[in-house]
Amino acid sequence: MYKSGFVTVIGRPNVGKSTLLNQIIGEKISIISDKPQTTRNKIQMVYTEENFQVVFLDTPGIQMPKNVLGEYMLKISNSTLEEVDVVTFMVDESLETGKLDNYILEQLKSITTPIVLLINKIDKLTNEELVTLIKKYDSMKIFKEIIPISAMNNDNIDRYINVLKELLPEGPQYFPEDMITDQPEKFIIAEIIREKALLNLEEEVPHGIAVGIEGIKERNEKDIIDVFATIYCEKESHKGIVIGKNGKMLKEIGRSSREDIERLLGSRINLQLWVKVEKNWRERDNKVKYFGYK
Repeated sequence: MYKSGFVTVIGRPNVGKSTLLNQIIGEKISIISDKPQTTRNKIQMVYTEENFQVVFLDTPGIQMPKNVLGEYMLKISNSTLEEVDVVTFMVDESLETGKLDNYILEQLKSITTPIVLLINKIDKLTNEELVTLIKKYDSMKIFKEIIPISAMNNDNIDRYINVLKELLPEGPQYFPEDMITDQPEKFIIAEIIREKALLNLEEEVPHGIAVGIEGIKERNEKDIIDVFATIYCEKESHKGIVIGKNGKMLKEIGRSSREDIERLLGSRINLQLWVKVEKNWRERDNKVKYFGYK
């Protein structure tokens, strides 16, 4: 018997959704940082065993929209709740339930899809605090399973996979067994560069960062791949911050990006990075689409 299906992973920003999925898949497909709005697209990741395949949808963290990009992100997060076989709702170690978590919980009450709750970052909780959290969420009577995990430390992830095996229906193998994402290499490379920018830049800049891949060219005779990319920001003042004094920041973004891109492509990389200003692109529907958020 072959079991398969689609599972969405939702939650507010920074609860660890991308860390969890990268841990399961074993590759860095979805970018990780401590800034909100890290994941902007609905990214499909594929996990396959001998008689089992799950297609994960890593969605943007649910948050109240402030612009066109924010509206797009909320729309795709909400839309996935009705498209999948299992909904995974992820929270962190916070003992109090905030506004966004309450908003998501209200959404979940109205759906019939089975819901699994993951309580992440349990390494930051005492046993007593964890028991209190589990009891609180269990009293809501909307979860098929409640699983405490640490995505960063790979704790209890196998239990989560086993629960999905129980909940998913019989079905076909949707993707080849060696396929781990539906995203093209260009998209993943752009996301890697954006991740490094998020990790290195000051607080006010990252939300306005987008990355465009202008070209990828293979030099067959030297086993080198040339990658040409542009980092877009919304203000002239941000451009200076991205470049840094004597180009130091841009060099660091390029250096750390190159390491991950080389692992992804299995080849030496010559990464050429530019920085351009695209004023207020998040407010403009055509620009949001141009940068791949469709």
